[in-house]
Amino acid sequence: MAKLGNNCKVVVTKNGPYLVSGSLPLDEEMIVSDSEGHPVRWSRGHHYPDREKYALCRCGQSLKEPFCDGRHAKIGFDGTETASRRKYIEQAEKTSGPNLVLTDAQELCASARFCHRAGGVWKLTKDSDDAKSKEIAIQEACNCPSGRLVVWDKTTGKPIEPRFEPSISLAKDPEEKVSGPIWVKGGVLLESSDGTKYEIRNRVTLCRCGRSGNKPFCDGSHL
Repeated sequence: MAKLGNNCKVVVTKNGPYLVSGSLPLDEEMIVSDSEGHPVRWSRGHHYPDREKYALCRCGQSLKEPFCDGRHAKIGFDGTETASRRKYIEQAEKTSGPNLVLTDAQELCASARFCHRAGGVWKLTKDSDDAKSKEIAIQEACNCPSGRLVVWDKTTGKPIEPRFEPSISLAKDPEEKVSGPIWVKGGVLLESSDGTKYEIRNRVTLCRCGRSGNKPFCDGSHL
């Protein structure tokens, strides 16, 4: 898993925005689908001007998205955090195959749809004695922005993770014609409005439509 980026931090404010500090780069990233509509990779889009600090909208109603314009106060946004504080591995179920183990914390699903191609990451994990199945299983799990899905090398017991620098992306899904979550990458500290620190992970997705039932994390409600 990635190490904590120097001074990089996202703070969830009470019924307000995400306060980002540490000069985290901010970009758009689009899901690229194949001819059958299955997501296969991410494509970098617009890069926002670099800032040391900024506030990202959490209610989904800002007129200056992705940045906060204070509208959460006008609409009475309820941003109560309801997500579990348990560590990822304590939430996850396991699927074991010949060469891979898949851990799956379903509550973290952001509905990015990468996991269904070629029979699905669960079947591919079980068939991971086949080189192609193993390769696609790793691709699908590593493209999961929320980190719901993680594949582990069965021999070493170590997770197979994409390498990210500390950064933030705004996910977009052109196939579904929706803007997705705030994708926080590279081991950035996420702090609750009550001061509690969530588990530091290589990748997590935060709700930015205001409708998630698993705040501050995305639960796919934007779809």
